[in-house]
Amino acid sequence: MKNIVEVKNVTKEYKELKAVDDLSFVVKEGEILGLLGPNGSGKTTTINCILSLLNINKGTIKIFGKIMKPDAYDIKKDIGVVFQEVAVFEELTVYDNLDYFCGLYIKNKKQRKEYIEEAIALVGLENYKKFYPKQLSGGLLRRLNIACGIAHKPKLIFLDEPTVAVDPQSRNNILEGIKTLRDRGATIIYTTHYMEEVELLCDRIIILDKGKVLAEGSADELKELANMDEKITVEVDHIKETVIEKIKYFKNVHEVSLERNTLIVTYKKGKNNLSELIDLLKENKVTYSKIFSERPTLNDVFLNLTGKELRD
Repeated sequence: MKNIVEVKNVTKEYKELKAVDDLSFVVKEGEILGLLGPNGSGKTTTINCILSLLNINKGTIKIFGKIMKPDAYDIKKDIGVVFQEVAVFEELTVYDNLDYFCGLYIKNKKQRKEYIEEAIALVGLENYKKFYPKQLSGGLLRRLNIACGIAHKPKLIFLDEPTVAVDPQSRNNILEGIKTLRDRGATIIYTTHYMEEVELLCDRIIILDKGKVLAEGSADELKELANMDEKITVEVDHIKETVIEKIKYFKNVHEVSLERNTLIVTYKKGKNNLSELIDLLKENKVTYSKIFSERPTLNDVFLNLTGKELRD
């Protein structure tokens, strides 16, 4: 697979703040890349730099093998951008919004009509063509926003938290549509705070923090990198700090935390972790109502790598 996006040693500074710090990564043709990070990690700045909406202080950015510049319209015509904020015209119907945005790139009316109908079908707006944005629910409005960004069939698509504040049905429709875009050959850069979406959609994941790559790989590869193999959750009535300290000294334990009445123990590896923990709880007369074991989620890995502190 060839590189569609190449970011090499890019730095973006604001006075004394390095929002992007000597950042390098590539996006392969036909993949969905999840670009993750806590608030303030540099995700939005990185995307704006790639799109040449911001001038960079150092480094190079190539798209489709060409240097990206503010006036690189030959590159931009093959890019679709769907920002988190809905950006459609309130005075235009669903169809006319799509006709306007698609018309910025597709001048042939017959071809444009075909593209618009495909975009409408992709996001499930067939019954809403004559509706105005103010008549749409939040989920339908966000689906219109996506359709406006991809109607011209771009080769590279940026999706910035496209499922924020939508109902489960709309979210499912949006996620299925994104898979369809990938299956049709589009390359997608996807940002979200919903880790289950990333596990479901993304072929590869990059976790950013402080403008640098913290980790990169598939969801399974990141779990290996974080050295987390098993997560055991126990709902306890009460547990003494001395018992928690004993658990921390188990050979394969990675981390132990107590959140209200929920004890969470993550393990690096090993077998019989669950039985070992149950035996210790029984020995120390710790009563519990529920106990279950699972593989750590991507959310667990994300918090492990970026920390649990609140971000602004």
